[in-house]
Amino acid sequence: MKFGLRVRGGLAAAFIMFAVPVALPLASVVGSSPAAAQTVNSIEVVGNRRVELETIRSYFKPGPGGVLDAGRVDDGLKALIETGLFSDVRINRQGGRLIVSVVENPVIGRVAFEGNKKVKDEQLQAEVQSKPRGTLSKPMVQSDAQRIAEIYRRSGRYDVRVTPEFIEQPNNRVDLIFTIEEGAKTGVKSIEFVGNTAFSSYRLKDVIKTRETNLLSFLGSGDVYDPDRVEADRDLIRRFYLKNGYADVQVVAALSEYDPERKGFMVTFKIEEGQQYRVGSVDFQSSIANFDANTLRGYSRVGVGSLYNVENVEKSVEEMQIEASRRGYAFAVVRPRGDRNFEAHTVSVVFAVDEGPRTYIERINIRGNTRTRDYVIRREFDISEGDAYNRALVDRAERRLKNLDFFKDVKITTEPGSSSDRVVLNVLLEEKSTGDFSISGGYSTTDGALAEVSISERNFLGRGLFAKASVTYGQFARGYSLSFVEPYLLDYRVALGLDLYQRQQLANNFISYGTKTLGFSPRLGFQLREDLSLQLRYSIYRQEISLPTTLSDCNNIAAGTMIGNRFVPFNPTPAFINANGGVDPTGNNGLGCFANGEASLPVRQELANGKTLTSALGYTLNYNTLDNNKNPTDGLLVDFKQDFAGVGGDVSYLKTAFDAKYFTPLVSDIVSIVHLQGGILNKIGNTQLRMLDHFQMGPNLVRGFAPNGIGPRDINPFGTQDALGGTKYWGASLELQMPFWFLPKETGLKGAVYADAGGLWGYQGPTSWAQTGEVNVAGCRAPTRNPNNAGTCLGLQFNDQNTVRTSVGVGLVWASPFGPLRFDYAIPLTKGQFDRTQEFRFGGGTSF
Repeated sequence: MKFGLRVRGGLAAAFIMFAVPVALPLASVVGSSPAAAQTVNSIEVVGNRRVELETIRSYFKPGPGGVLDAGRVDDGLKALIETGLFSDVRINRQGGRLIVSVVENPVIGRVAFEGNKKVKDEQLQAEVQSKPRGTLSKPMVQSDAQRIAEIYRRSGRYDVRVTPEFIEQPNNRVDLIFTIEEGAKTGVKSIEFVGNTAFSSYRLKDVIKTRETNLLSFLGSGDVYDPDRVEADRDLIRRFYLKNGYADVQVVAALSEYDPERKGFMVTFKIEEGQQYRVGSVDFQSSIANFDANTLRGYSRVGVGSLYNVENVEKSVEEMQIEASRRGYAFAVVRPRGDRNFEAHTVSVVFAVDEGPRTYIERINIRGNTRTRDYVIRREFDISEGDAYNRALVDRAERRLKNLDFFKDVKITTEPGSSSDRVVLNVLLEEKSTGDFSISGGYSTTDGALAEVSISERNFLGRGLFAKASVTYGQFARGYSLSFVEPYLLDYRVALGLDLYQRQQLANNFISYGTKTLGFSPRLGFQLREDLSLQLRYSIYRQEISLPTTLSDCNNIAAGTMIGNRFVPFNPTPAFINANGGVDPTGNNGLGCFANGEASLPVRQELANGKTLTSALGYTLNYNTLDNNKNPTDGLLVDFKQDFAGVGGDVSYLKTAFDAKYFTPLVSDIVSIVHLQGGILNKIGNTQLRMLDHFQMGPNLVRGFAPNGIGPRDINPFGTQDALGGTKYWGASLELQMPFWFLPKETGLKGAVYADAGGLWGYQGPTSWAQTGEVNVAGCRAPTRNPNNAGTCLGLQFNDQNTVRTSVGVGLVWASPFGPLRFDYAIPLTKGQFDRTQEFRFGGGTSF
């Protein structure tokens, strides 16, 4: 760093030196030895203005017998310089006198920063040690300049320049100005891997957090060079290999080199993979009396013949150790041992259960939480003060705290307690922002343009509560929702959620009617295991249908008739039946209500019934072993849910649905996805199933079909031919996703090819107006009038065949900075006679 002198206003203050001689008599020295000849019997101080005389003289303390020899004078001189109060200190001897000449450092009037746009003054003020009204110390100023530069380097600006400057003021005061040239962000221009043969560089770039600079890097910070992040990436690569059977892997080095021409860093990871191992055998041993280690076999996640996976070994150790503690062996320690067979490429795993040291937790210290309450942190521990120390439970607590997503960093360290059998746990936390405000927008071929404004807080009031409010407004979908979650109900690990919502779906190209739903749903969530969870819920919602007048204006009901719970005072369209008793769809009688179509019978019945209340109990069982919830490449995700409606309300049914996705990597970064789904709707008692309660399927079952494009449909030629839904469905899909290797990894683009098959059938909704009492002497509401007999009614005309629909297609998946986007083009191979297709489909959204 360089120091500059700058004068403002054309005036420069000068240092004025005042000499204040002071004589300090010392004890007389007896004798004429050489040492006595170098002693001092008086001290004079010259140049001090603010520092007291006695303070300066105190640094020159006589020794035994009152002798101030040369050694003590030298020590005093060094100590005086180290105070930082003086820019210059000189010592002169004149006979028996010691003359101390000092030049005091100026006092700092103010500390200011110029040129800083990316870092606020408050953050810089907190870092520098030079403070207003403090003494100016040039070494300290130089250290402050280095601290400021380090702040910028941590944010990726390695071209930063920090120049301290001084503006002299009267009365030996000075203003300290740090002039900052921030420079541009220093990005990572390339990431290379050396020595990797089992996994491609493209795949390994998914594992690490550091990213290469690209055109969209301004939307994130993953491409900014951070040496700490690069070092953490070494461990991520190592863990990835250990998870996939490479027990001997070593990430030898992570080399970072700055390229002045490209103005960025080149990062290279050097890897020694070793060979891949499978599990040869799994054994259990115990050195604890009366403890059979084989009883822990059910807690092992390691199977013979499977790839050797260190994560599974660690999880097995944790669960075994916790189970041993539950059985009364609080100090039991499970230690895994792996014996490699280099020829067979296998590892024999042995879980040894031994008696650990009898250590107790004396105290748990929590540090760094300025907002989060202590109890929010402590409840993540399954142990407390006074309990036996169990490392597995401590590791689990650390993992839980990280999963809360309240903190940037979580570390739990130990230190000795007050005795040899005591240990103190220190929980070191660094909090981060937990609130989100987002404006989301998107477009899909189903819902059209859509926008959402939401505000959420993951750590509401520092109590670990979750709260969210959102408003959605779109071309065909609108509504709002309020959500609240208490993760620890009554201090138990049970999550209570409350949801209040209103949704409005408008008529569009795929449905002729609109729906409006207002509902409330409390729910309870239980984490049965790390990969298994259960949710219990109750839902109560009111739903109603709306229709354009043109789609429900054909009727021949007499004035004064009750239609469902609606009274018709007059008949707006007296008849569509001609003089001969037949249908007159051409409107020869001047009415012509069929000319613009007419909604299907079940739709108009829902309209006639008005608002319907549904009260239902349900549960969802979720099994999740995915390696990554956002971009999975391996694992299984299964959802099984059931809802029973009929706990009060106007409808009753039992609805069951199953959905399973299995991800597995193949070769060259190709991931296969097998998707199976199915469902069934059962009628309960004599209550008629509504059309709205049926399953509606389209591209969510078989791509290449329009929304509500599959299954039973009203085929009356005079109506809108609405989809009616079904009570049974099944679906199967096989998809291969692969990257575009010729594109940079950071573009986030992947291609997909897939084949889908499925079916929907079993409509059990209303089929005749006779069930609603709307048949009268005049006849039937359109379009169920029998044209051949004016006095009779036709039932609902619909198709309901268990036809297998199939399709093949290609897709483009983009993990864009604007949110996940997907484009699909699918060609139906087999379909039902009245199914509707939609070969191209697009959907996506963003938050900004």
